[in-house]
Amino acid sequence: MNGDILPGWRISNWLLGGEWRAHPVRALVAIAAIALGIALGFAIHLINAAAFNEFSAAVKSLSGQADLQVRGAAPYFDEALFPRLAQRKEIALASPVLEVDAAVPGQNQALKLVGIDVFRAAAIAPALTGVPDEDRVFDTLADDAVFLSPAAMEWLKLKTGDTLNLQSGTGTVSLRVAGGIVRAQAGQRIAVMDIGALQWRFDRLGRLSRVDLRLTEGVDRAAFKNTLTRELGGGFAVTETSDQEARTASMSRAYRVNLNVLALVALFTGAFLVFSTQALSVIRRRSQLALLRVVGLGRRALLTQILLEGAVLGVIGSLLGLALGYAIAATALHFFGGDLGGGYFPGVRPSVRFTPVAAGLFFVLGIAVALLGCASPAWEAARAKPAQALKSGSEDVMLSRLSSPWPAITCLAAGALLTQMPPVFSLPIFGYLAVMLLLIGGIALMPRLAALVFAALSGVAQRGSNVVATLALARLANAPNQASIALGGVLSSFSLMVAMAIMVASFRVSVDDWLSQVLSADLYVQSATSGSTGALNSTEQQAIERTPGIARVDFLRIQQLTLDPARPSVALIARTIDVLNPDRTLPIMGEPMTTSLAPSAMPVWVSEAMVDLYGYTVGREVTLPLGGREHTFTVAGIWRDYARQSGAIQMRLTDYQKLTGDTDINDAGLWLQPGVSPEKAIAALKQLPFAGALKFSEPGEIRAISLKIFDRSFAVTYLLELVAIVIGLFGVAATFSAQTLARAKEFGMLRHVGVTRRQILAVLASEGCLLTALGIIVGFVLGWSISLILVFVVNPQSFHWTMQLHMPWAGLIAVAAVLLAAAGATALASGRYAVSGDAVRAVREDW
Repeated sequence: MNGDILPGWRISNWLLGGEWRAHPVRALVAIAAIALGIALGFAIHLINAAAFNEFSAAVKSLSGQADLQVRGAAPYFDEALFPRLAQRKEIALASPVLEVDAAVPGQNQALKLVGIDVFRAAAIAPALTGVPDEDRVFDTLADDAVFLSPAAMEWLKLKTGDTLNLQSGTGTVSLRVAGGIVRAQAGQRIAVMDIGALQWRFDRLGRLSRVDLRLTEGVDRAAFKNTLTRELGGGFAVTETSDQEARTASMSRAYRVNLNVLALVALFTGAFLVFSTQALSVIRRRSQLALLRVVGLGRRALLTQILLEGAVLGVIGSLLGLALGYAIAATALHFFGGDLGGGYFPGVRPSVRFTPVAAGLFFVLGIAVALLGCASPAWEAARAKPAQALKSGSEDVMLSRLSSPWPAITCLAAGALLTQMPPVFSLPIFGYLAVMLLLIGGIALMPRLAALVFAALSGVAQRGSNVVATLALARLANAPNQASIALGGVLSSFSLMVAMAIMVASFRVSVDDWLSQVLSADLYVQSATSGSTGALNSTEQQAIERTPGIARVDFLRIQQLTLDPARPSVALIARTIDVLNPDRTLPIMGEPMTTSLAPSAMPVWVSEAMVDLYGYTVGREVTLPLGGREHTFTVAGIWRDYARQSGAIQMRLTDYQKLTGDTDINDAGLWLQPGVSPEKAIAALKQLPFAGALKFSEPGEIRAISLKIFDRSFAVTYLLELVAIVIGLFGVAATFSAQTLARAKEFGMLRHVGVTRRQILAVLASEGCLLTALGIIVGFVLGWSISLILVFVVNPQSFHWTMQLHMPWAGLIAVAAVLLAAAGATALASGRYAVSGDAVRAVREDW
């Protein structure tokens, strides 16, 4: 046979089919790992793509055919700006819009209510106009009429002619459902009414949310956008529809990237399982492959054959993964929507769509991972000398290159250096690379580490009289490379599981501690559970303060500020804060400014995200748009906030009210008098005339709900931890089974020199437990190191918050015990089959 051409299809099929028939479980484990990694990655891609595309379409339907939009930094601005814009010669048409997130009694989500000038909106955003009955064409201008999208009607269980009740302050606004909307996206819950009626009914007289602009033909949009931005100043933003899409994409980018990286954990583990599978297969067939070389099979043909075997694993795994990923995406979108716990795409109902390009990329990725896993075994098999490979006992020689520690040390050192690198486009790219290099370096270091550890233990065992311990440690010490192959899949899956478990536990404990600190009041009162229309006026605030049993009340006013059109809004929280002791109210980090603050300065306290995103460091003077003007504040401290990754600012309620004239509040924290229970206080508050609009919550209830939301947000991570454990267990089973069966000659020789079957089984069980114990110890150290990167590098760079390290000892010990027991049981079960044959038959090919 010519060595420069591919082997015939008969030889190729014979080798591939024989290997699969001999060890189907090992191949199925590798396929399952690849399929699972591809499935999770493809499913997350499909879910996010569907949700983002649907959300973008919804944004476009609200914007219509506007060339530009003028928005305020605050949620609302004075409508006096509208005529100034409408009269400009560069603007052909200006359409005023008022948007409010109306609280719906009995619902936990708000309804987006859009007020439009129907005559102007019909030319810019015709999809937003209502469709009245033929005999009531003027309902589009009526002050009591509202038009609902199909999704909103379905959600609220209303039809044309019914009454829709919405909350305004502590009162209720009743509107007549006059019909539907011309066109709305599937799942888009919106309502439309006349802008004047909306301003009047919801106490927004003279206020607008935005002005949609259509430019005169021939006007340079980019140049006019820059000009208008300069003229309007920092209190306004001039944007395009694409800007809002980019803003949404930017807001969810870190979340999407982190999910995809976590989804590839299983695929990364699959690469090591393919390596383990192919390396053990080549070791077991070393003499057979050498014999093929002797009879004429060339190096190129043999290399191609081993790569083909790995590629088949990758093709099957990728195809199964794509099908499973599509099914997962369709199921998740049907039952849970497109948020996956992130909350970035509210108000849409996306449906999964198969994307051939993405499917092709994931398919190629799965095959590439499989080929990468079998590249080293294929190369070693092709370059081995036939005469040497035909000899028994040369199996460990082919893996001698693995014993060099320098590549591993280089990877570990490079990973440590990359942890000091800054983020790239607000993504922890170097952090992810550091995790990968640490994992590769740790696994590559195992041959040398195994040789050192087991050689030392073997020396101790030889001074004793325990035959089982002596044989087990001698085997591990003298064949460390084969032992390390068995640890590849185990070590990768266990270390990644440890890292994710520590990261999630650290985050959860940090959030729990943070909630205990910020929820310091005895009882909390909300004017509405959602939306922006619920509020308590000054008279109602005084009534709450005078309620019997109430010792002190901390009122809060929350609104959104847009400081950068390219970034999500930041939360502005106004409340009572003691400048000299801000830590009584806020979870302050570091040393705040207290006595050094100028008497005339207006202080603000910013979250960690504001430092990363906007550079708001302690002592810096910053400008914020409030009350239609820009005002200067001094950053007096930094506080920890796990609720808002886009940033939050807290300021004194008195400063806010002085600058804006807004005396309404959203929420209140109540401290009760001694001996007064929360139940008694709630009963007293329910006697107030506006009590029907109030929502009461105790700190424990809020804490439980918050942690439940946290667990739901990390459901994918918990799934991946489970996947890592299962893959690790199957990897242990398949690897030890293959190694045990490949050592039938060794066991036959031991039988000849007087070692009993029971002793051989004990040796195998000891080897499995010792090897897995070393893998668990190294995996724990490696996983702990990776968790430090996740906790102190990846999370701060992705979400702009820090956390404390917490070790979930109980869970880690339980998983380690299961792995250890599985390794011993698998080695024992495989050994029973390997030693069941006749001792003479097992060694006769060496005679």
